[in-house]
Amino acid sequence: MVLPALVDAASGNRDWQVFGASAGLTLFIGVSLILTMRGGEMKVGIREAFVLTTASWLCMTVFAALPFVFAGLNLSFSDAFFEAMSGITTTGSTVIIGLDAAPPGILLWRALLQWLGGIGIIVTAIAVLPMLQVGGMQIFRLESSDTSEKVLPRAAQTSTAIGSIYLAFTLICALGYWAAGMSGFDAVAHAMTTIATGGFSTSDASIGVFDNAAIDVIAIIFMIAGSLPFVLYLQAMRGRPMSLWRDSQVRWFLAILTSVVVIITASLLISHELGVGTSLRNATFNIVSIMTGTGYATAAFDTWGTFPMIVFFVIMFIGGCAGSTTCGIKIFRFQVLYAIATMQIKRLLQPHGVFIPHYNRNPVTEEIALSVLGFVFFYILVFILLALGLSAMGLDFLTSMSGAATAISNVGPGLGPTIGPVGTFADLPDAAKWMLSAGMLLGRLELFTVLVILTPAFWRN
Repeated sequence: MVLPALVDAASGNRDWQVFGASAGLTLFIGVSLILTMRGGEMKVGIREAFVLTTASWLCMTVFAALPFVFAGLNLSFSDAFFEAMSGITTTGSTVIIGLDAAPPGILLWRALLQWLGGIGIIVTAIAVLPMLQVGGMQIFRLESSDTSEKVLPRAAQTSTAIGSIYLAFTLICALGYWAAGMSGFDAVAHAMTTIATGGFSTSDASIGVFDNAAIDVIAIIFMIAGSLPFVLYLQAMRGRPMSLWRDSQVRWFLAILTSVVVIITASLLISHELGVGTSLRNATFNIVSIMTGTGYATAAFDTWGTFPMIVFFVIMFIGGCAGSTTCGIKIFRFQVLYAIATMQIKRLLQPHGVFIPHYNRNPVTEEIALSVLGFVFFYILVFILLALGLSAMGLDFLTSMSGAATAISNVGPGLGPTIGPVGTFADLPDAAKWMLSAGMLLGRLELFTVLVILTPAFWRN
C-alpha cells in the first residue's frame, strides 16, 4: 500500500492519506498477530492447510478493500470487497466507472493486487494444492516425486525461483509495452495484469483504448506466457529447453487456442465482411484474452453474432495449464477426462481387454480419475447454483449465465450489455456482488479447498 501512496503523493492526489492509513492499520494488526502468536508451536497438517489457504485469501481481500472504501471513488464496502476479490483472484471484473480519470494510486493498487494474486496462485498450485489432493492436482506431486524430475529440492526454493521468473516476465512485458507506445505508468500497470492474466486496465475501454497492433501482439504473447506452467520455464532455464513442448498439456492448450482462433476468424470474415488482417487480429486477441481468463477486450465481441458468443461462453470454462496464473477447469483435466472416455469406448468394443488411461505418458490412477471427475461435477454444480442465484435476483438470462461463468472461471467480463466487455458490474445488486465474490474465491482455490471447510465433518475431532 506504500507504493500507491507514494504515487498519489507525487501526483498531488489526497488519496495518499487513505493508502497511508490503510497501510498503518494493516501493519498494526499484522504485527499484533505476530506478537500474540510468538513462541507458540506451529504444526500444520492437512486440516490446518485447508483453513490457512482459504483464510489467508479472505483476509488479504478484506484488507485490500480498505483503500477502495475510503478513497474518493464513493464505493460501498460491497463494491470495495468485490473489486478487491476480483483483483486478488485475478478475475478482472470491475465496479469502477471512469477509470480514465481515476487517481493513479488506485490504478496501481488494482494492478498490484492482480500481480500478487497471480504469483500467489502459482505458489499455491505448486506447494499446497498437490498436498491437499484437490481436483486431481496430486498428479503433479506424483510426477515430481521421482528425483530425476525434481526441479529444485524444496517447494520454498522452487517458489522463489519461479517468483524471479515471474518478475522478469513482468519487466520484459512492461518494456515491450513502453517501446510500443504506452506511457511508463500504463506499461507497468498493464504488464502486471497481463502476466497475471488478470485484465484490470487503466481505461474503461480496456487495452483497446490504445488501438495499437504492436501492443496487441505483446499482450497476446504474455497472456499465453502466463497461461503455461511456470515450473516448465524453470526446467527450461536449468538445461531442459524442450520441457515446454514435450508437455502434452502445453500442446493441447496451444492446439485448442489455435483452432478456436481459426474458427472465429473465419466466422468474422463470412458474417462481418472484415479484412483478413482485422478479423485475425480481433479474433486472436479476444480469444486469447477470454480463454486465458485475462479479460482484456479490444472489441465488443458479444455483438459478433450468436455463434461467436456461444464460443466465447464455452472457452470461459477451459482456462490454461495447471501451475500457471489462469483459472477455469484447466487443460489437464480435459486430458484426463478424454483419456477416461477413450478407455470406456475401448472397453465397450473389447469387453475383456485391459485399458489404462494415461496423462503425459504416465498412467492415471483411479484416485486421480475420481478426483478429476468429482471436481468437474462440482464445478458444473456451482456454476448452475450461481446462475440460478443471479437469476433469482432479477438478472436476465445472459447476464446470469455469463456472470456465473466469468466468476467461477475468473475471466472478468461477461456477455451482454450489462456486464459485457463494454459494461461493468456496478449496476448489479449488492447480494449479486457478494455471490459473485464467493464464486471468484471458489474458482480461484479449486472449489474443494473452500467447500471442504464448510462441511460439519471437517470440524469434528
